[in-house]
Amino acid sequence: MTVADLFDGQHGRVVLMNAEAGLESKLREIGFCEGDLIEVITRGPLGGQPLAVRLNRRIIAMRLDEAAALVVDVHHG
Repeated sequence: MTVADLFDGQHGRVVLMNAEAGLESKLREIGFCEGDLIEVITRGPLGGQPLAVRLNRRIIAMRLDEAAALVVDVHHG
């Protein structure tokens, strides 16, 4: 499952970045890392993008292709 698959309000823990080197580098610069807990807050009205996600007490807007590159385990509780 990826961040793009999460429902609004659902949490996941990043287990893998499945992206080309350029996108992976960009995601790491933003602050994403394996082990991070992510929450999808909401999605935009046009095709579900951008996604607003909470990462380490910050809210980040991301495109679906970026969200699809972050493989997560769904976090319960």
